[in-house]
Formats: sequence, structure tokens, C-alpha cells
Amino acid sequence: MEKQNQSVLNEFLLMGVTDRPELQAPFFVLFFVIYVASLVGNLGMIILTKLDERLKTPMYFFLRHLAFIDFGYSTAVGPKMLVNFVTIENTIPYNWCAIQLALFIFFIISELFVLAAMAYDRYVAICSPLLYTVIMSQKICWVLVIIPYLFSAFLSLITSIKIFISSFCGHNVISHFYCDSLPLLTLICSGTHDIELIILIFSAFNLVSSLSVVLVSYILILMAIIRMNSAEGRNKAFSTCGSHLTVVIILYGTLSFMYIQPKSSHSFETDKMASVFYTLVIPMLNPIIYSLRNKEVKGAIEKLWKNVCKAYN
Repeated sequence: MEKQNQSVLNEFLLMGVTDRPELQAPFFVLFFVIYVASLVGNLGMIILTKLDERLKTPMYFFLRHLAFIDFGYSTAVGPKMLVNFVTIENTIPYNWCAIQLALFIFFIISELFVLAAMAYDRYVAICSPLLYTVIMSQKICWVLVIIPYLFSAFLSLITSIKIFISSFCGHNVISHFYCDSLPLLTLICSGTHDIELIILIFSAFNLVSSLSVVLVSYILILMAIIRMNSAEGRNKAFSTCGSHLTVVIILYGTLSFMYIQPKSSHSFETDKMASVFYTLVIPMLNPIIYSLRNKEVKGAIEKLWKNVCKAYN
């Protein structure tokens, strides 16, 4: 019977964000607005940093890749979640589930290390301004994003392949609104020790290593700011770091809530709420934060808007 169940398993059933029918329509509207705002904001940031000559610096190079990553993992999860609000059976095909898991892991790991690269960029800009263009050359910038992409792709493939070559039981209900690794592990009949070990070790490494780069960079930045004699210089230094620091605090705060909470209070329900925040809300907030707190981005938006108005007049 177990072999038969394994052979006919060709789809999974997603439990979704909520099982209460009266909340389906309001949640659909809410998350549709959030997803569209995320889509417009991140695609807009990508286009803006490509078109405007003032946004050709390394900081905006990394910001463009952050916007691409936010667009990527919100799109890996968002559309399917929205469809599930308006369908009776929240099913996802076996292969699509594997692809969704792989894409999500790829983008979320990439985000951690791109944020770390952005912290290093701010450190060089503030602590070594005269050497900034030399140290943060175009070649170095590409290395700082290509390596995270390759590393993330490697971990994504390893984790996804290990999970989906395992033997699943007949039970195919995923206690989540997308295909995540931990809920999928509960459906596997064979031993999951190796997979759990891989996830634990690399999750710890990704979080600790990326956060260490961020913390060390900002400690050195703070020391440099304290040594500045000019109040204007200190304010300028704080303003260049403010947007990035806000994004870092929001993301790592959410991940810490998920992974550092006591095991006794840990549940898939709290994971779902946190997952909604970092899969949809954070990708929507990032372009807003960088737009509101950044004079160059606001200036580029105003310039682009004036050009569009002139074109139609």
C-alpha cells in the first residue's frame, strides 16, 4: 500500500493562509494589492536604476539586484497564493511544488548575502571614500552578487533534490500556503535526518555569516562616524545607511522570530504569519523605504515623471 501511495502521488494540497471561508475574499484583496505594489515597486526600481545616470553607482547596482530578488521570491509564492483564495481545491502539481521550493530557497538566500554586500559597500563608502571607486569597481560588484547567486543555486538544488527524491507517503497535505522545506519533511516516509542536518547547518551558516558581515560593517561605520568632526558629515553618513539598515532590521527581525522562538511555542501557524510578512510584505516595503529615505531615488522618480508628462503633452 505504501508503494502504491508513493507511485500515485502527483500533487500536493496546500492548506493556505486561512481555512475560514469568510476571510478568503478580504485576504485576496489585501494580498493582491500588496503583491501588485511589490511588483510595481521592484520593477520600477530596476528600470529606474538602469535609466538614470545618477543611479549608476555601486550602491544602486546592489539595490537593483535586491529589487530583482524581491521580485523573484514574491512572484515564486504570490500568484499561486492568490489563485488558492479563489479556487475550491488548493492543489499544486508535484513538479511545480519542487520548482517553487527551489526558487524560494534561491532568492531568500541570495537576499541575505546581497544585503551583506550592500553593508560592505556602505562601509567602504564611509570609511574609505577616496578609494571607493577603486575598491568597489564594476568587477568587484559583479563578484559580490555572482558568488551569492551561485552559492544560493547550489544550496537550492541540493535541498530540493534531497527532498523530492525521498519517498512521500500517501498523505499530501502541506500545512502552509506554499511549498516550504519544513512542512514537506513531515510528509516524507523515509528518514529525514540527512536533509534536516543540511537545512540546519546551512541555515545557521547563511544567517550567521551574512549577519556577521552586516554587524562588523556597521560597527566600523559607527566608529568612523563618531570620529567625524562635522555634524553635516555625520548626518550624511547616517542618511546613506538609514534605508539599508531599516531593511536589514526588518528582514533579520522576521527571520529571528521564526527560528529563535522556543520550540514549545513554535508552530506552522506562526511560521505562516511570518512567511506572509517576508514573502510579500518585505518585498513591497523595500522599494518604498529606499524611495522615501533617498533623495537621489526621489529625484530620479520626479525626473522620470516629468519626462513622461512631457511625452504625453
